[in-house]
Amino acid sequence: MSDPISFNRRRFLKSLFLTLPAWSLSGGGMANAATPSRVARIMLGIDVLVSSGFRSVRGKRVGLLTHPAGVNRFGNSSIEVMRRSPAVNLVALFGPEHGIYGDEKANVPVDDKIDPRTGLPVFSLYGKYRHPTPEMLARIDTMVIDLQDIGSRSYTYVSCMRYVMESCFEAGKQVIVLDRPNPLGGLKVDGPPLEREWRSYVGAFQVPYVHGLTIGELARMAKNQPGVMEVAENVRRRGRLEVIPMQGWKRGMMWAQTGLNWVPTSPAIPDLSAALGYPMTGLGAQLGGFQHGYGTQWPFRLLQFPGTPPETIAAALTSRNISGLDFPVVPFNVKGQPRRATYVRVSNWNVLRPTELSLHMMALACAWNKSNPFAAASDSQKGLFNKHVGDSRVLDSLIRQGDQIPIRSLVADWAAYCSSFSRQSKAWQLYPA
Repeated sequence: MSDPISFNRRRFLKSLFLTLPAWSLSGGGMANAATPSRVARIMLGIDVLVSSGFRSVRGKRVGLLTHPAGVNRFGNSSIEVMRRSPAVNLVALFGPEHGIYGDEKANVPVDDKIDPRTGLPVFSLYGKYRHPTPEMLARIDTMVIDLQDIGSRSYTYVSCMRYVMESCFEAGKQVIVLDRPNPLGGLKVDGPPLEREWRSYVGAFQVPYVHGLTIGELARMAKNQPGVMEVAENVRRRGRLEVIPMQGWKRGMMWAQTGLNWVPTSPAIPDLSAALGYPMTGLGAQLGGFQHGYGTQWPFRLLQFPGTPPETIAAALTSRNISGLDFPVVPFNVKGQPRRATYVRVSNWNVLRPTELSLHMMALACAWNKSNPFAAASDSQKGLFNKHVGDSRVLDSLIRQGDQIPIRSLVADWAAYCSSFSRQSKAWQLYPA
């Protein structure tokens, strides 16, 4: 497949991220791997567990909930790290959406199976069951969770973790969460709240869309904050949770500063560019007609709208003065055919409010459609939209006001909410700024 970019690709890509120094380049986008000579600056939860001689799981029958991004700092699968240790009695594997090897499609149920690589039973938590059943849990004493999150609320791995915690607490089983970095860092908090009526597997934690917490810190929130888990209060209080923190990670670190290799967390998030783009464009492409590059080499970064030239999209977004972003028109290809689209480039991470862009995408979708696409959506589409966005005022305003949706007012309200959440979340944080 030929590359339609006729000028120096490296120079072009560097320009896309020129003012985001914490993220480096590798190949076709943001860094998706550390260079061979680069040594990880931190120890992940799995590394800390190993360094302790597996003290927390010795003498126990262990179940492991993980996926392909569940690796140690050297890139070795946590499944193999635990299976090969004589100190660990690994008896069962549990898989989230996309399965333990990440080869299952999104939104497609996954069946239980015997893992051909290890011979262990694999219980799917994205198939017939979302909660592990008492029969599954009867095999184990301790559930170890090693899942890499991406820092945005509507990503099902943290939902899977919460559901597993609920079932384990009810069954009297210990839960151990091996902590991992938030790839967006631990300082950026942004976006809409999640109203309780819209809690679902799409969003199981009532946190800002960009929450600034690690998966271990979210687990601490679930254990210690009443009302997060859907279990009786006495079950929550007596539930046994151990979070094994990382060593060397600080809240100001984005992924490239850790020295860790990036392993795709799901087919839609192959690299860090996609992880960063997900909270910027994901909500804006839920309804209305915008496409955000899913299926291209830059998922969640390439904006297209039916019948609208990329220059028009770029000009319209540029005129809205969205802090921290600009919008060059770039070439790309689909099945060898050259195309052009509007690229979402971060010009200043420090001032960026990632989710604001999606509101502008929604407003433009109303302006560029002959009829209001949000008013015309089916009830199921509206429900799924609200489950992702979380704040029902967005859809209500779009239906009533179309392209005149009060973006500034919504963003200001979200900022106040996020400021309050940031103060509250210090109770669950494990790492310094």
